[in-house]
Amino acid sequence: MKPEATQTLQIDLATETEMVDFGRALAQQMSLGTSLYLRGELGAGKTTLTRGIARGLGHDGAVKSPTYTLVEPYLDLQKPLYHFDLYRLGDPEELEYMGIRDYFGSDALVVVEWPERGGDFLPSPDLDIRLSVTASGRSLHLEAHSDLGALCIARLQS
Repeated sequence: MKPEATQTLQIDLATETEMVDFGRALAQQMSLGTSLYLRGELGAGKTTLTRGIARGLGHDGAVKSPTYTLVEPYLDLQKPLYHFDLYRLGDPEELEYMGIRDYFGSDALVVVEWPERGGDFLPSPDLDIRLSVTASGRSLHLEAHSDLGALCIARLQS
């Protein structure tokens, strides 16, 4: 469901610590069932942001990008989290074979790095974040694609 008015938010972060802290805050504002797509060049901070999200949900261990396994589940958190990294995805059709749509539901959060590699096999996200490297750190552009995404942005702004 597309929100009435596209809601966006621009955030500039200077350090890795600020990125993790923003991820923590973002995690607290995401409702169960929210899907989040992270876009940006290598080294832009997608996995660092995901680490912050996992930390915000109560995860204390390592958070690595599941580049070879495609998905890393974190099911014992305040809100269950599925972390996808599609960078090394050979063929988008592989997502169909692994039952990708089953991960998107109302009982967990889903974060997908490199969603453009999933083609038409991925549903539209609730929230899209484009990460860019800048001279002063990182710039994040958040765009809502559903009411859940718009609610998340509204909560972050308040």
